[in-house]
Amino acid sequence: MRELHISDRRIADDTAAYVIAEIGHNHEGKLEKAEELFRQAAAAGASAAKLQKRDNKALFTKQMYDQPYTGRNSYGPTYGAHREFLEFGRAEYAHLAALARELGIDFFSTAFDLPSVDFLMDLDLPAIKIASADLTNTPLLAYAAKTGKALVVSTGGATMDEVRRAVDTILPINDRLALLQCTAVYPAGPEDLHLSVIGTYRREFPGVVVGFSGHDLGNEASCLAYTLGARVVEKHFTLDQSRPGSDHHFSLDPPLLGELVASLARTRQALGAPAKVCSDKEAPAVRKMGKKLVAARDLPAGHLVTAEDVACKSPGDGMKPYQLDEVVGLRLRTPLPADGAFDADLLVTPAPVGALSAG
Repeated sequence: MRELHISDRRIADDTAAYVIAEIGHNHEGKLEKAEELFRQAAAAGASAAKLQKRDNKALFTKQMYDQPYTGRNSYGPTYGAHREFLEFGRAEYAHLAALARELGIDFFSTAFDLPSVDFLMDLDLPAIKIASADLTNTPLLAYAAKTGKALVVSTGGATMDEVRRAVDTILPINDRLALLQCTAVYPAGPEDLHLSVIGTYRREFPGVVVGFSGHDLGNEASCLAYTLGARVVEKHFTLDQSRPGSDHHFSLDPPLLGELVASLARTRQALGAPAKVCSDKEAPAVRKMGKKLVAARDLPAGHLVTAEDVACKSPGDGMKPYQLDEVVGLRLRTPLPADGAFDADLLVTPAPVGALSAG
């Protein structure tokens, strides 16, 4: 059975969606803003709040780290200074982990490099996210898998061979895996999402929980993803979509996140159970509009019923039309007036020819 536990939350085909509010660096380097994002995520009903963790000097070449970085989205004169401004350290992470426990939501982070895996392990967070850009980073995948933590892996920009290679790297080490269909387009239009890949993943990896990491605008695709079998849904989250920064404009704000959680709950409710039954709520309509077998005219006792003697009329509170063969060819025990309902107790199998003179 495909199943994954993150903290005390079970994620499986028969559960609600595990909704991740991806804060990333939408806190803009401010702990107070991160706290508010956590509170709003919890209030909206999210399962988890997530950040991103980088060891910037280990992650970027010196040239990239030192390159000028100016413009509306910049928090420093160089790309390295910009990234360092947005990076939280141990004190902030420990504080937010305590806040998450208080709020009753999970908290974990994306690890972009080996030192960041160690950082998150030291804090004992319940899961590690791997970004789409690192799906081909098999050393990082293997290193993260060895922690034994649940891994949530996005697959944007990948080929199926690259997805298989990533799964084959992780599963022999750690079977606690969620694989997320994702598109590396920001924002992604409907034509970019390829939600049918969710079914491909479910068939290809039958023991793996599958999900959807959406960079699309709105909630419709997430609900469609759930119907296709996605049980982890990740969406970027902000307090204000108009803020500077690369992620704010396609992130959900608190009302939209609340709507997403509610919509996913309604989607699960609407999917219901796979067994096809007539429900108690349907029964009155079935009785009113359905049909039963009745006498087409007054029929005397002992009459041998023919197809012409039977009509199908509402209400449908008697023998069903598909039971016609159970009526035709039998004799009536008692008279049956026109529109009278046929019933098994009114019918008797006629005696074989010659039976009365036998002996």
